This record gives sequence, C-alpha cells and structure tokens, in this order.
Amino acid sequence: MKRWIIGVLFLAIATAGGIMFAAPADAASSGLTARTSREGNVNVTVTPRSLVPGAPSWDFEVVLETHTQPLDQDLAKVATLIDAQGKSHAPLAWEGDPPGGHHRRGMLRFQPLAGNPAAVELRISGVGGTGVRTFRWQLR
Repeated sequence: MKRWIIGVLFLAIATAGGIMFAAPADAASSGLTARTSREGNVNVTVTPRSLVPGAPSWDFEVVLETHTQPLDQDLAKVATLIDAQGKSHAPLAWEGDPPGGHHRRGMLRFQPLAGNPAAVELRISGVGGTGVRTFRWQLR
C-alpha cells in the first residue's frame, strides 16, 4: 500500500514538474491572443505560438473556415510577416492541410525576427475574395 501511495505521489510531482518546466515557453506567448477576420465568406483565425527569443522559428497557427468556396490558396505564398520597420518577411513553410476543402488548419513558420520588436503584423492576401487581412500583436 505504501509503495502505491509513493508511486502516485511521485507521478503527481513529476507531472506537475513537467508542467512547470513547459510553462515558460508558453508563458512568453500567452499574452498574444488569437485574432479573427470574418470578412467575405471565409473566417480566418490566427494564433501566435512561439514568438520567443531563441525559438527556431516564429509560428502562427492558422485556421480557415467557410461553407461556400474551396480554400485553395497556397498560404506560404499569400502570407507575409511585417516587422516594426515595415519590412516584409516571407514564411519559411506552411505545415498543415493542403489546398482545397472548406476547413484548413496548419502552422505558418517564419524566421525569427532580429532584435526585440515592439510589434508584429501578419498579412494574408486573397483569402475568400477579400484583399489583405491584417493581424497585429504588440510584443512589448
């Protein structure tokens, strides 16, 4: 019985420790909430995932939803990250659902921006027959 209790306590402490060690990476981005554009017939929601110093890439989760048209854009070609000086940065990759269908989800990955920018802006063009959709976050 004592071994069982010790095992359960050890597992609880190990799990809590794992959560504590994982928290700082998420905590740096936790203040950056999802932004949603509901223009035209397509909803686009973007959530920053790893805009932290030292990250191998800056990642944005993108969710597209519609019931009227196929979502056939190449997101690696229609997205750009804008830094505080107004300079555009192309994505390194789109990792997610391929073009087509009415629901798509994936990750846009960018080279981390140099320095400690005060804000970033993600622009996605031509989704749902609209112009440019702009998603902006204050980083500091």
